[in-house]
Amino acid sequence: MLDVPKPIVTYLINLLWENRSLAYLLVKKSGQIESWGGNLTDYGVKNLTKGANVFQKVFFLEGLLPLEDTPVFIPRVKTDEGICADLHMFPSAEGDWVILLDATLDEMQLSLIQQQANNKSLANEKISQVLNRWE
Repeated sequence: MLDVPKPIVTYLINLLWENRSLAYLLVKKSGQIESWGGNLTDYGVKNLTKGANVFQKVFFLEGLLPLEDTPVFIPRVKTDEGICADLHMFPSAEGDWVILLDATLDEMQLSLIQQQANNKSLANEKISQVLNRWE
């Protein structure tokens, strides 16, 4: 384990909590919800009960759990609430941990960059067409 001073760990947790809307689930290998916390309602996850089938409550986990021995990271998963979440999952002795971190801002920035690239490509294409007509 890393030897990280407690103030740094506290700062990072607060940063995730405030800026990335941290939420988590612990899911048994059988698919039953064991525990949960954080800002799950931000992602449209509501009315959880211990022992409930996770796939009936969190649709985007269907087919992803149970995990083998390897952690899984899936960026920018869209939820019913329209939130993009970075999805981190890793196995443990208790079950599979699922961590959600808000990635909506990242998605918006990526979309803006892609749109700018598309606009530049279209502008270059129009310039090429005009130059070809003159030749």
